[in-house]
Amino acid sequence: MGHSQSQATESTDGESHPSITFDHVGVVVEDLEATVQFFETLGFLRQHSFMVDGAWVDRITDLAGARVEGSYVSSPDGTGTIEFLKFHEPPRSPESAVPPAHAHGIRHIAYRVSDIEAMVAQARAAGYDTVGEVVNRKEIDLLAYIRGPEGLIVELSQPL
Repeated sequence: MGHSQSQATESTDGESHPSITFDHVGVVVEDLEATVQFFETLGFLRQHSFMVDGAWVDRITDLAGARVEGSYVSSPDGTGTIEFLKFHEPPRSPESAVPPAHAHGIRHIAYRVSDIEAMVAQARAAGYDTVGEVVNRKEIDLLAYIRGPEGLIVELSQPL
């Protein structure tokens, strides 16, 4: 529920266009603390946490009486920030079970890592596991999908 400021920039066509800078990805979860702890297990850093409600939250979400708790995490180099959100209000309608890896919508968040085996071992030691196997993708990189809380999948890629 955060934002960053952008300035206008001049493009190659000589026109002035608003600049675009990636800020973060927002993911709604039910168990905020378990999700953040999962990412901390993988070596991510908790940036800050917050609780918001009020008219502006209702207007931006189009949900009356919204009360939202959130936490930001980022990779150790400060990039790839993820904002995890838990909506305490209003109540959510029940949905189907955890969606499979090929369901429509955002299914995974990907990060490049230096030691995929160590990260998979850390995840397993904390009670998480890979979705499938760690694979060698055509001698380009090693890939693994790790399933976290609520079906969230983190893709790890170690360049070869």
